[in-house]
Amino acid sequence: MIPRKETLEDLISFKDKNLIKVVTGIRRCGKSTIFELYQNYLKEHGVRDEQIISINLEDGDYRDILTSKDLFEYVDIRLKKEHKNYIFLDEVQQVQNFQEGVDWLYAKKNVDLYITGSNAFLLSGELATLLSGRYVEIKMQPLSFKEYILAYPNNSNMAELYMNYLQNSSFPGTLELERKKDIRTYLEGIYNTILLKDIVTRKRISDPSMLQSVVEFIFDNIGNLCSSTKIANSMTTSGRKISVPTVESYLSALVDSFIVYKVGRYDIKGKQYLATGSKYYVADIGLRYYLLGTKHTDMGHILENIVYLELLRRGYEVYVGKIGATEVDFIAINEEGKSYYQVSMTVMENQTLKRELSSLEAIKDHNPKYLLTMDYTPLTSHNGIKQMNVLEWLVD
Repeated sequence: MIPRKETLEDLISFKDKNLIKVVTGIRRCGKSTIFELYQNYLKEHGVRDEQIISINLEDGDYRDILTSKDLFEYVDIRLKKEHKNYIFLDEVQQVQNFQEGVDWLYAKKNVDLYITGSNAFLLSGELATLLSGRYVEIKMQPLSFKEYILAYPNNSNMAELYMNYLQNSSFPGTLELERKKDIRTYLEGIYNTILLKDIVTRKRISDPSMLQSVVEFIFDNIGNLCSSTKIANSMTTSGRKISVPTVESYLSALVDSFIVYKVGRYDIKGKQYLATGSKYYVADIGLRYYLLGTKHTDMGHILENIVYLELLRRGYEVYVGKIGATEVDFIAINEEGKSYYQVSMTVMENQTLKRELSSLEAIKDHNPKYLLTMDYTPLTSHNGIKQMNVLEWLVD
């Protein structure tokens, strides 16, 4: 079992706080496993087995828990009145009107409540209103590269591990599979579940093949500026007529299911967020390989995708930067301030190096600036811009 150190530390830091801990993320990213790891931690620190109630609502053992009333009654009868109770509800959105059940349990004085969900719907609408100010969201993703390499302690070839990380997927479950065929079957199951169960059924989409076309377009255009109009026009030109509102609805559903991320733009010079032009990145490059194969391999944009996800894992808000007529791949913002990142496969040619540095050099503030590449060169500074090997940065 790969230790998910950062997420586990988040859960520990909120232990016994009067907040509902909501762990969100794409299906099969490890939410159930992090609950297991955290429950082990609790037991190691004096919590007894009978104080822990853990329910996976997609497990057939709990098929009779259909409504908020069923959920509350199932848990309430098992609570230890004289002790703190740690309640774990996995995929709680499977329960009808789950918001009520969560609220009723939260009101119990001797309950510390943890829930997970695979769709942003969990924190939208009624639940967000009902529990406003009473929950904290802990965002989870599949394995980082740093976590992934822990599964291969005898392999020190970082470049080889990186390619395996891309092609074999960052989903933890793939680590148990050796054959490419089995990995593909596993990814197919994840992909179909997300599309059919989390999107087609919930959104009542009548033409799943059109949704599939939108997914393929997004997966094929990671790192490119996209708009709903551009997607609709492109698909219509290729014989798949679709309206802009329909594209917008599909994109919203894909983002809500955590299979893709939408990244807005920020005007560095004007210090304002831009309403037009966004980029999309995918939650797992292995899913992209599954869907598109290797013929659409743009390693530069794939590397950009990996860096974007890592910045999210490190707790940043991330935007695409605009500085005049040029663009900076990422502005990363946290409570400590801003930092800027440019990503390139290689800058060994002098002309390429100048081009990649130019956008960073156009930024006149004194926030940290980084150029991340696959080149194996010593840590270099270009007038304050740090050039680093991206694999070393990923595992730092």
